Amino acid sequence: MVTTPPPNPARPPQPSPKTLLRRELLAARRALSPESLRASARALARSALALPELAGAGTVAAYVSVGSEPGTRDLLDALRAAGKRVLLPVLLPDNDLDWAAYEGPGSLAETAHAGKMPLLEPSGPRLGPGAVTGADTVLLPGLAVDGRGMRLGRGGGSYDRVLARLERAGAHPALVVLLYDEEVVARVPEEPHDHPVQAVATPSGVVRFTDSA
Repeated sequence: MVTTPPPNPARPPQPSPKTLLRRELLAARRALSPESLRASARALARSALALPELAGAGTVAAYVSVGSEPGTRDLLDALRAAGKRVLLPVLLPDNDLDWAAYEGPGSLAETAHAGKMPLLEPSGPRLGPGAVTGADTVLLPGLAVDGRGMRLGRGGGSYDRVLARLERAGAHPALVVLLYDEEVVARVPEEPHDHPVQAVATPSGVVRFTDSA
């Protein structure tokens, strides 16, 4: 009697190249010691402040780092001390971003969002998602950037919306991503909606991408 072998079970979908690279980079961040995180944050602030895009900016859209992200708190305070207007994001339920002005460490409140780690967000008046279009420079979080200036984000989509909003408004602020030194890589996977940045600041210095638009 001829028997028919059972069908092969469906293979689970394979992670995309972006997903695999994100996992690798996030694991490396989680391995950093608290001392290394603090030292990197101080060095990152010094590097970023040397950027002409920040020196000449009146308004900077930035963000408050969380967990093992490259630390931004020193940089935020230095920008405010230099007389810059600093805008910080407020996460909306649909993952879009509203904005409010940074008025110092006491103006930040820990906010819980379903399915995400608590975020420190500005407690002042909300300025609307379109406020970012008035920024001279936008500091972007990320996980990596390559030699073309292509940035790999965390995959949540919030900053894809920000970049699309800037494009629709015809706004052209300088785009700068803040990373650790090892996160400047040879190449990151890209998709049609991805945007290049003008520069990356790391604890050891700045890399510029002259071909980025």
